[in-house]
Amino acid sequence: MLQLSHRMSQLGTEAAFQVLARASELQRQGRDIVNLCIGQPDFRTPEHIVEAGRKALADGHHGYTVANGILPLREAVVADLHRRHGVTLSPAQVLVVPGGKVTMFFAIMMFGEAGTEIIYPNPGFPIYESVIRFSGATAVPMPLHESKGFSFSAEEVLALITPRTRLLILNSPANPTGGVVPKSELDTLVAGLERHPHVAVMSDEIYGEMLYEGTHTSLTTYPQLADRLILLDGWSKTYAMTGWRLGYGVWPQELVAHAERLAINCHSCVNASAQYAGIAALTGPREPAERMVAAFAERRGYIIPALNALPGVRCVNPGGAFYAFPNITGTGLTSRTMQTRLLEEAGVATLSGTSFGAFGEGYLRLSYAASLEMLAEAVRRIGGFLERAGVEGRRKAAKATG
Repeated sequence: MLQLSHRMSQLGTEAAFQVLARASELQRQGRDIVNLCIGQPDFRTPEHIVEAGRKALADGHHGYTVANGILPLREAVVADLHRRHGVTLSPAQVLVVPGGKVTMFFAIMMFGEAGTEIIYPNPGFPIYESVIRFSGATAVPMPLHESKGFSFSAEEVLALITPRTRLLILNSPANPTGGVVPKSELDTLVAGLERHPHVAVMSDEIYGEMLYEGTHTSLTTYPQLADRLILLDGWSKTYAMTGWRLGYGVWPQELVAHAERLAINCHSCVNASAQYAGIAALTGPREPAERMVAAFAERRGYIIPALNALPGVRCVNPGGAFYAFPNITGTGLTSRTMQTRLLEEAGVATLSGTSFGAFGEGYLRLSYAASLEMLAEAVRRIGGFLERAGVEGRRKAAKATG
């Protein structure tokens, strides 16, 4: 019998792909499924970006590149960060990687080991907790509060830090909640971190250009964090490039060599044509990305009131990304039961809040990266399911006895 290492039992998965597989199986059986489970834009990659990838292949860019990414791409990254945040960084700090997950994997493996602690958002992107446990570190959940629009309390986060804490993971705008951390809360957190110089910070800002009000506050704008901040960003969401597998990390100078060594051991480099496409994305017209965010804003304007009109459901207005995270405790169903029954009985693919951590119980994640017609059909089906399940009756009874 093959003997796997113990750490393999600690490695979780991403439920979105499991639900997607089941939804696809039902579709093959002839079922009509409205798929709101997967977190990717429903837009094509803009044509000027696709053409840059084609041209790179036609021009013979078929071989290895340097491990950290071609210099013109890294220069484009720092120019884009300066445009967005007014910060001055060096291309030498940028490590281009095949997707956002690689930066988080490298950061967690760099700091995580037995006897250490890593703080992560909960409910949050499931790979955070999975890789923390895989590294041997203790995963310490940072609660995100519905009452705060799924932001955190800075003082609550600071109270979680111990001498064993190695890394703090932040994500704003957030997956799965769409929550955005107010600048005032970030100010308090950064000021408090001065008392904990042993703690590195990884800021996942992959949805940083998908805000509906105000402007994104990047942690790169806090100079007091410069020597311990790892920025995670990339092209997947902003430019509808999920399948291109292209992301980047910006690392403190002290950590760059370690991150590059991990890259060389892991994937050697990112495919060359995707890197040239990435340059076109950052230096080309902004209108396609702006139109996409405008479409998401319109869909948000429909789906949140529609969810709030359903029996037993309430939903805060997400400040960014393209996710709704409704509270379903009023239905009397658990998150996993709701996910399963909506898919099997109503033909709507959603994700249980518990797919994003224990604090996600009582919630569902719905992606509104879908057409208004699909969203309307999903709401109609969910409403029909809740009516058949007797949720309206239970809610009325609860009001009467209350």
